Amino acid sequence: MAVKVLIVDDAAFMRMMIKNILGKAGYEIVGEAENGSQAVTKFKELKPDLVTMDITMPEMDGITAVKEIMKSDSTAKIIMCSAMGQQAMVIDAIQAGAKDFIVKPFQPNRVLEAVQKVVGK
Repeated sequence: MAVKVLIVDDAAFMRMMIKNILGKAGYEIVGEAENGSQAVTKFKELKPDLVTMDITMPEMDGITAVKEIMKSDSTAKIIMCSAMGQQAMVIDAIQAGAKDFIVKPFQPNRVLEAVQKVVGK
């Protein structure tokens, strides 16, 4: 059974990049969200196996969204996506419950490595 993924990023082209990388590798993209509050809602609706979460977004940032998702499902698997130079935010994200992080611009091998490590597939 394919691993179901929810992609969260306020930039449509970033969502497209992750979708292409994961889609080619056989992962099933079950939904997309462009801010943290949409992410929380869609997580509850879609129950994905994995979430890729941008840190900096309008309305609700990724770290707040991770905390909200972890409250509703402490076993949620979330990988943070950050631009260079956001190390402090990455540490906050890991403390909030994220399992790993990938840095933009995305290297396909690194994305797949992080996903495989987190979902074990």
